[in-house]
Amino acid sequence: MNHPGFHLAVIMERRALASRWQAHAWEAIGIIPDPGDAAAPRILRQDEASTQWLHGGFELELHRDEAENYYLNLSAQQPCVFLIWRMEEDLAVPKFVTLSYGEAARFMDADEKVDTAPMPRDMCDWLGEFVNQHYKPEPKRRSRPPSFKGAKRG
Repeated sequence: MNHPGFHLAVIMERRALASRWQAHAWEAIGIIPDPGDAAAPRILRQDEASTQWLHGGFELELHRDEAENYYLNLSAQQPCVFLIWRMEEDLAVPKFVTLSYGEAARFMDADEKVDTAPMPRDMCDWLGEFVNQHYKPEPKRRSRPPSFKGAKRG
């Protein structure tokens, strides 16, 4: 079964804050199919409270060694897409998109900024097919409590 990748664009939002310590806050708020123009980030919407930028050029690819982490994502109450981003001068720029809990956790452990967006239904179906094909749970091994090991019954 062939699992082509999803081509995506990430929407970043800058919201104005009423704070003397910080003028605004950034957040990755969603994904859409990549329009394919590969242009520089462009403003989607702007008003007094917030501005949204569109960043294209991302491709989701699945890897067999991440199958368990994809399974964990799908089994969550709300499966999500993890969006990793960094500040570059005055603009928040998405750098990586993944569906793997493990990859997202590694980025968080490295102090990267990671936001989530709900996973669209068609992407859940696509990921579910991959997980069904490649994830085989380890059989649970029952361990005897230490008090039973070596016990002789008579």
